[in-house]
Amino acid sequence: MKRPLRLNRNNDFRRAYKIGTNQISSCLVTYVAKNRGSETRIGITTSKKIGNAVARNRAKRVIRAAFRNLPYEVQDGFDIVFVARKKTSQVKMNKVLSEMTAHLNRYKKSM
Repeated sequence: MKRPLRLNRNNDFRRAYKIGTNQISSCLVTYVAKNRGSETRIGITTSKKIGNAVARNRAKRVIRAAFRNLPYEVQDGFDIVFVARKKTSQVKMNKVLSEMTAHLNRYKKSM
């Protein structure tokens, strides 16, 4: 699996929030929106509600590791934004991976 590009610009995140479909679970929120390019881009956000810098960085690391271990390749041409929730920094990567897989599978079925 080739490494996906990152979402960096605020406009890209806002666009994903506005026009993307979302899936919510106990430790992860996923927004998926079709982009104008041909490659998949991912973005990860954490807010101060999650905790201090250590907790926020752990949440981002767990989400990144789970995305790397997805059992299948994500389709090209989408922007995917993962929003960490308060529980994300306290759970293992496998829990986040199972929720991420469920979110992306539900999105595939609705296409």
